[in-house]
Amino acid sequence: MYLKLLATCVVTVILSSCSSASEPKQLQAGAAAANITPSLGSLTIGGFRPIPATHIHDELFARCIVLDDGDTQIAIVVADILGLPKEVCDLAKEQVAQHTNIPASHVLIAATHTHSAATPRGPKGVFWKDEISDYGQFLAQKFSDGIRRAVNNLEPARIGWGVALEPREVFNRRWFSTDANVLANPFGGVDRVRMNPPRNHPSLQRPAGITDPEIRFLSVQSTAGRPIALLANYSLHYVGGVNTGDVSADYFGYFSRYIEEKIGAEHVEPPFVGALSNGTSGDINNINFQPKTGGKRYDRYEKMKEVADNVASKVWEAYEKVEYVNWVPLDARQKDIELRLRQPTPAMQKHFEEALKLPEGEFISHRMEKIYAQRIAKLKDGPSSIHASLQAIRIGNSCISAIPFETFVEIGLQLKEESPFDNSFTIELANGWYGYLPTPAQHRLGGYETWLGTNWVEENASDQITTEIQSMIKELKLAK
Repeated sequence: MYLKLLATCVVTVILSSCSSASEPKQLQAGAAAANITPSLGSLTIGGFRPIPATHIHDELFARCIVLDDGDTQIAIVVADILGLPKEVCDLAKEQVAQHTNIPASHVLIAATHTHSAATPRGPKGVFWKDEISDYGQFLAQKFSDGIRRAVNNLEPARIGWGVALEPREVFNRRWFSTDANVLANPFGGVDRVRMNPPRNHPSLQRPAGITDPEIRFLSVQSTAGRPIALLANYSLHYVGGVNTGDVSADYFGYFSRYIEEKIGAEHVEPPFVGALSNGTSGDINNINFQPKTGGKRYDRYEKMKEVADNVASKVWEAYEKVEYVNWVPLDARQKDIELRLRQPTPAMQKHFEEALKLPEGEFISHRMEKIYAQRIAKLKDGPSSIHASLQAIRIGNSCISAIPFETFVEIGLQLKEESPFDNSFTIELANGWYGYLPTPAQHRLGGYETWLGTNWVEENASDQITTEIQSMIKELKLAK
């Protein structure tokens, strides 16, 4: 009797194991959007001087997506904000790790770079050791809450990838010029290129760089085909064209609305989340500086709506052709890299000493001399280096890189072209906020994005970052 019972148990265990092993793996996904709109009166940033918010034109959101392959969970947050101090991102990740099974290394938090949002920095905050404002504390809580809500919404899902092209809205904003007045910088010198030069200026020769017209995206649906989330990536700076004092998510917010409408996801439950992340757009905007005609004059918000609709339309066309799978492996890597901070030269310091002696409104050679004198003065009490967080996330045969800078487009193109994954893109201003990241070649040309006070880290920082991210991507490719 005992032997018969034992044999029955063994057979049951074997059959159970075989059944479990033969069951196909199933991806799960969930999404949620957390409202992060600041209060009126909050200081908005995007220009050179903060101004108080006087009107909410459209609400700001942190759009959160969580994926689970059965063993590993990842979370991606795309927030309507200019930039996020590392301290805010780290605080949110700590809260997520406390309440979920998602480790901090598997959480990507990025800013869209709208120029019509409040600052998460306190009045004494500096980029190497940020003081978090009350709004910054609020953001961290909202990010972690949004991820936890997305976890609560996890359900069996399928995932697919798409690529679209929209070249009409991307232009390199750095131009070679033959006019020394156009090329003057705040340090008493003359650059070789100018950021955002006067349109159709006779001195303009050619753009100093390239563009990336691709829109790469991943689409997540329930196994029955109900839209859950869509994450797109486009290498275009903010568009702007807002009223003074307005809070707005810029074209990123309009894209979310338009893509929801185009795919017919307005009334699904749980609510669909469509997010547009900012690619490597440190030297890219939507202005044609040598138009063949005078160009159309746009009303407030009209241009950003047009850009958002064009981008969403291209994504929708590609969305219709997406092929889905029910499971993909997930993985992530995160690494802090030490980067040296640039320091002002004696010539710069002497120039600024003279500039600061002048009455308000007067300058030696450039109207922003005093602004840059104040920025560079902060380095006096700063450290010699910073530690920036780099990240790479694998989603099946797709890989997302994350860089905490306004990153030049060449860097994103290189990472994409050399990636061993079929679908790769880079999200900038992720997990931190340290200014611009030009390449060494672009540094030699000068221009706004290379100025000390706009760019803070050593001139070969982009090479170091690219090497580290490529190493993480290769590691992810070999891991599973």
